[in-house]
Amino acid sequence: MELRTLRYFLEIARNENMTRASESLHVSQPSLSKEMKALEDELGKKLFIRKNGGLRLTDEGMLLRMRAEDIVEMTDKTVAEFIALDEINGGDIYIGCAESYLIKYLARAVKDFTEKYPLFRYHLSSGNTEQVAEKLDRGLLDLAFIVEPPDLSKYNYLEVQGADVWGVVMRRDSPLAEKQTVRVEDLYGLPLICSRQAIAADIPRWCGENAEKLTFSGTLNLCYNGSVFVREGLGYMLTFDKLADTSPNSELCFRPLEPTLETKMYIIWKKYQVFSPIAELFVKELCGRFSEK
Repeated sequence: MELRTLRYFLEIARNENMTRASESLHVSQPSLSKEMKALEDELGKKLFIRKNGGLRLTDEGMLLRMRAEDIVEMTDKTVAEFIALDEINGGDIYIGCAESYLIKYLARAVKDFTEKYPLFRYHLSSGNTEQVAEKLDRGLLDLAFIVEPPDLSKYNYLEVQGADVWGVVMRRDSPLAEKQTVRVEDLYGLPLICSRQAIAADIPRWCGENAEKLTFSGTLNLCYNGSVFVREGLGYMLTFDKLADTSPNSELCFRPLEPTLETKMYIIWKKYQVFSPIAELFVKELCGRFSEK
């Protein structure tokens, strides 16, 4: 299985059409079809099925797409790292970020670092802590910014200053919006939206056994999408302050939890990790700003 063939396969999967993929790749359609037939023969599985004049991935094709994306991304990252060995004034770094207002500290570090190394390029991958940690473990990221205590057996880490404050995002015309703070009993019987990670760890930390009395009608991993659901009247979102638009002109408002619930942010990387030169310099930059643990 050649890397070129995987790139061809991914382009076809993205276009869902052999003709458009061949035009994008500047490869003749017969040659592209031949490559895919050889790939299916090699794997012993059918990867595409025809639909309405286009192509759709089979279950086996979906599996290959996930694996191929990882392989191609890892290969490109490795090539970039070797190029950077001779170009210490620049290079690429891959960072996973959980949603948090504290990401502002990462932005400030990147801004200062770019002034020193103008050819420095950063690539952000957003998701919840579980998602970005998984990518870090698979070698697709150099660093990750997470919002739960790190696994000390796997990672070195830095603690980011400050903390995110939990609260409820709701419609401004909600009766609950009349309160200055929200207690757990205020949420009984209301449809709540929250991340799985928070439901399992943060909410019980706030209200103990009373968490079992709460009704979670939906889960999310990105706050913006949740705020749209709240705006449409689908429920109340438990999340960090300053993530959703709750400005005075917004339909939404934020009310902090009582008692106060806070979450720290951490920068993590794998123990014994070998960084590219530019990534190593950036980690040193971060260590100069935060205390390494």
